[in-house]
Amino acid sequence: MSELTLTVMRLGFLAVLWLFVIVAIQVIRSDLFGTKVNPRTSRRGAATASGGGAATTAAAGRPAAPAAPAGSGGQTQGGGRRRGAPTQLVVVQGSLAGTTVALQGQTITLGRAHDSTIVLDDDYASSRHARIYPDQTGQWTVEDLGSTNGTYLDRQRLTAPTPLQPGMPIRIGRTVIELRK
Repeated sequence: MSELTLTVMRLGFLAVLWLFVIVAIQVIRSDLFGTKVNPRTSRRGAATASGGGAATTAAAGRPAAPAAPAGSGGQTQGGGRRRGAPTQLVVVQGSLAGTTVALQGQTITLGRAHDSTIVLDDDYASSRHARIYPDQTGQWTVEDLGSTNGTYLDRQRLTAPTPLQPGMPIRIGRTVIELRK
């Protein structure tokens, strides 16, 4: 082999090695410092945590749908919800305790990614950790999205999409979430 070819191969190998080192440092840095989490609550968010005031959605910081009048059994004006169906998702433990998301038939994503409905600032949460969605019958279902540390429903690790009952704790790392009426 000529000396020029050997020198070019050495420089190429050195460049690939430095590229690997730079990527490894970026991965370690993102694991140590995590993703930047922007609070998504309105000015009324503190009132929600203390039990008073209007509920807010974590996604947009706007007031949640008003609660159904007493005696209506959870039925909305348009008849869209089943009687006794849950109306909100509440974070009961973790750094976001007190956060409330109104259930309006949309899929709710949970994880560290900035585009999740509920952004979890939790070392044990994956970027795309879990999702909660209504099935064809209107029953809310929780599904783990292949997370590393798992999603637990009442101390049982999820291996398949599982229907949710109001009040059942969903645990993702140190964060606990419940469906409520």
